[in-house]
Amino acid sequence: MSLNHLQGHALSLPRSSLPDRAVRATHTLLELLARGAAPLAPLAARFAIAIPFLRSGLTKWSGWLHVSPVADYLFESMFRLHLFGHLYAFPTPDLLAHLDAVAEVGLPILLMAGLATRFSAVGLLIMTGIIQLTVPSGWENFHLPWAAIALSLITLGPGPLSVDRLIVRLLGRRSRDAL
Repeated sequence: MSLNHLQGHALSLPRSSLPDRAVRATHTLLELLARGAAPLAPLAARFAIAIPFLRSGLTKWSGWLHVSPVADYLFESMFRLHLFGHLYAFPTPDLLAHLDAVAEVGLPILLMAGLATRFSAVGLLIMTGIIQLTVPSGWENFHLPWAAIALSLITLGPGPLSVDRLIVRLLGRRSRDAL
């Protein structure tokens, strides 16, 4: 058999349909990957933003319900808001140190569980904005990715592997049972 003869009969499909089949096969593969990743992506996003905030928050406590003196010192003496080319002290630094310590632990725990996910993501987005105003040099490595993750969670929600979804399912069953 000649090479031309093999090339003509090796595939029973016309040449123009080969790219179409490759495109369809690629599309099918990507769809399968997307379906497999769909439940994991929001879970990964929740943990990706929760972990750095939780780790930071844990350093701000020196005992049960006792904010560390270091946290107070940071807000009183070190942290400054960078606004319009000037540096400004935080108002009520002790109160803000306490609120920050609570938020940096509480919001990540809620996010990791997938409970009040959108609310928690809004809280971390606001904190990210304040951190950006305090440490402007961290925008490309930290603040921009955190903001993108928070916005994604606000937009897309907690995903199927979350307490939020479980509550919706339970409430949905109860409302159907009442009918």
